[in-house]
Amino acid sequence: MKTRHPIEQTCPCGSGKPLAQCCEPLLRGTMVAATAEALMRSRYTAYALQREDYLLASWHPTTRPQALALDAAPQTRWIGLQVKRHEARGDDAAIVEFVARYKVDGRAHRIHEVSRFVREDGRWFYVDAEADAGT
Repeated sequence: MKTRHPIEQTCPCGSGKPLAQCCEPLLRGTMVAATAEALMRSRYTAYALQREDYLLASWHPTTRPQALALDAAPQTRWIGLQVKRHEARGDDAAIVEFVARYKVDGRAHRIHEVSRFVREDGRWFYVDAEADAGT
C-alpha cells in the first residue's frame, strides 16, 4: 500500500479538503483562522498531527498550560470530527460544539465539548471548554 505524501493528505479536520489547502497554512502560521470554527478545526488537526507548538500558540494566555506533553501520552489516533454548531457571541467571542473521536490502544473514545473562543487583535484563541456537553 502506497503512503500518501503529506501535501496530498486529506485534512484530519473532516473538511474533505487536502491538508495543504485547509488547516496546514494555519499550522504553519501563514494564515490566521477566519472564524472560531476554523481555529477549532485546526486545533483538532494539530492534535492529530501532534503539533503541540500550534496548540499552545492558539490557546489564550490566561488559560494556557505550560505544556501538553503529547509525546508522553499513550499513542492516540484521531479518527473523526463532527462540528455540531458554531455560534457567534458578538464580534469577538464564539462557541463551537463538537464531537471528536479517537482511539487509544485500539479502544474507541469520544469527546463531546462546547469550547469558548475569543478574538483579540484579529486572531482567534481557544479559551476553555465544557466537556461531555449534553451527550
